[in-house]
Parts: sequence; structure tokens; C-alpha cells
Amino acid sequence: MIKESYNVVGVMSGTSLDGTDLAHIILTVKNGVWSYEILEAETAAYSAVWVQRLKAAIDYTAEELAVLNEEYTILLSSLINSFIVRNHITGIDAVCSHGHTILHRPQDGVTLQIGNLPQIAALTGQRVVCDFRVADVALGGQGAPLVPIGDRLLFADYTYCLNLGGFSNISFEENGSRIAFDICPVNTVLNYYANMLGHEYDNGGALAAGGNTDAGLLEALNALDFYAAPYPKSLGFEFVKQVALPLIESYAISPQDKLATFTEHVALQIAAVINQKDVNGSLLITGGGAYNTFLISRVKQLLPQATIAVPNDKTIQYKEALIFALLGVLKLRGEVNVLGSVTGAPYNHTGGVIYDL
Repeated sequence: MIKESYNVVGVMSGTSLDGTDLAHIILTVKNGVWSYEILEAETAAYSAVWVQRLKAAIDYTAEELAVLNEEYTILLSSLINSFIVRNHITGIDAVCSHGHTILHRPQDGVTLQIGNLPQIAALTGQRVVCDFRVADVALGGQGAPLVPIGDRLLFADYTYCLNLGGFSNISFEENGSRIAFDICPVNTVLNYYANMLGHEYDNGGALAAGGNTDAGLLEALNALDFYAAPYPKSLGFEFVKQVALPLIESYAISPQDKLATFTEHVALQIAAVINQKDVNGSLLITGGGAYNTFLISRVKQLLPQATIAVPNDKTIQYKEALIFALLGVLKLRGEVNVLGSVTGAPYNHTGGVIYDL
């Protein structure tokens, strides 16, 4: 489907489990240059029951995962339908949906994003482009991150694009190739301890700002093997559950001090990456963590020479939905939407599947 303008709905569910992001987006390409407009956008929060199911799914059997996948596909379809109807969206070229990651062990050739079953097209009454990671893992890639193609095409004015969601990830150009990788967990850990203190999340980083950094825990976190590994590399919730949380829990300090320590850890890991590159560059920060003013202030203090930009609310909140909309459009056009330089796959390719009615 080659044309100049595309009317699409981008759908993304992140590992922080705050809900499903849905965005009505117009993507336009002129003379090879892409631009976008985010129109209506919202986050449909998960019920407490669904949050618990998605958290527990990492330990499900294959049979339990199959049931979950079917039921989540129905849930996701209903969210998409409600969004389309409520906002009177017509003439849609495609719904471009990431689904929700349950398993991500690319080293074992395993990645599972639920909500990408073929019946989603019939349930929504729309052409659906989805399941973007599987083909890359089958090629031997990490299946992640996928956002950097969007950073290259939509946000080329910035030296670095940093997303702060369930995990932090960064992308940048190096020697003519786009480089990207996950840096460390962020909201998957911060939300865990905020929940422990009776909060949905650490609003503005206020809880962390009121805590004390534990030097021993901070040193142990910074010494984790993942940080010394070369890129490409990616993280899944398995790392949080099996590595990060057990380490943090081994320290007998308050949840607030754990928040303070982990926030400092995140800032240090971000700064460490950029300090190895161009410290005078510009850094675009998006994702829910962009609202964590305490974390952002620490990043700024650690990177005094960098120009740090936080965009408008729609781009902060819905950048991933925007970029998966772009990935879907690139798939429809038969163009590259996965960069081998980023994922470790042997070559650039076109990922995803198209379900027509």
C-alpha cells in the first residue's frame, strides 16, 4: 500500500502495566521524509485482575498462556473498538498493534507478545498489522528494540532518543548505522516499591527524593553483568524478577531508600552510556519516566554538557504507539522496519504480520 498519507491507530502495552496506549495518528511521507500528527490518544488502564494476570503470566504453563492469549486478544479488541467508536474515527488504513510482552528470552529463541492472534482483525473489523518481534528472533536477533527505526525517521534532529518506560532504552547513529539497546529497568522496579508504599507510582520521584541512597546496594546494582555486556542487548521482566528484585530485597533498607537507590542507579546507567559517546549531544526523553522530575534532575546533573529535551505530552506518552503505527505502515509498504544493526539480526528486514478481514 504505497501512498503519501496514512490514517492509522497505534496500540502499545508496555511492561510497566499502566494500561494500553491507543493513538489515532496521521503519518505522511514526502520525498522520503516522514512526519506525524498524533490526534486523539488515551491510555486504557487495566483492571486490578488483569494487572495481576499479566504479572503472573511469566510463570504460566503453555496451556495457561494459550488461554491468556485468547482472552487478552478479546480484551484488546474491545479496547480498540471502544477507542475508534468514541473518537468517531473512520477511513482507517490499519490498526498497528504491538500486543503485550509476556516472554522475552531471545537467547533461547523465545519471544511472546499476546494479543496478536489472527482473530483480532475480525473482532475489530479492521486490517491489523502486529506481532513485530517474532521474525527478528527467528533470524537470531534480539527482537528488540524496535523503536529505533522510528527514532531515525521521525526524530533525526536529536543525537540520542531515550525512552523511560518499564525499561530505559536508547538509540543513536554511529558510523552510519542506527545503534540501540536497553540500558536498565526503570518503572518495572520503581512502581514495585511505590506499590509497596501504597502508591500507584512514584509521582515526580517524590518518594525517591525523600529517601536515602544505600551505597552498598548501589554498587551491587551497578556491578550487574548486564551492564558490562556489549550491545545489542535487551531486557525483559525475567531480568527484573530473577536478578534485580532479588538483589534489592537482599538489603534490609526501607522501600523508600530502595526507591532512592534505584533511581540513582538508573540515572548513573544512563549517564554512563552517554559519557562514552558525545557528551555535548542533544537527548530527547520520552515515556512515563519523563514525568519523574527527580530522575530527570539527576540525569541533568550527571550530564551537564548535554542538551536535554522533553517534548509535548502526547509525544511523551504515546511515542511507542506512534512508532508501532509507523512500523505497521512500513510493513504495509513492504519497507524495512527492523534494523539488524540494532537487534543483532544478520540484515535489515520487514517484521510483522498483516491480518485482513
